[in-house]
Amino acid sequence: MANPINLNKARKAAAKTADKTLAQQNRVRFGQAKADKAAIRLEAERLSEKLNQSKRET
Repeated sequence: MANPINLNKARKAAAKTADKTLAQQNRVRFGQAKADKAAIRLEAERLSEKLNQSKRET
């Protein structure tokens, strides 16, 4: 027979895991220098422009 689990503990553990994941993403996202952010933004704009140039017009 399986052991019963406490649903409150399971819910809180899942929430804690989700919070840790979000915190890690925020550390990567907001923990960059201003120059790094600018370089990433310029690269994204360059790629977007390249994609727009290669689209077919209908």
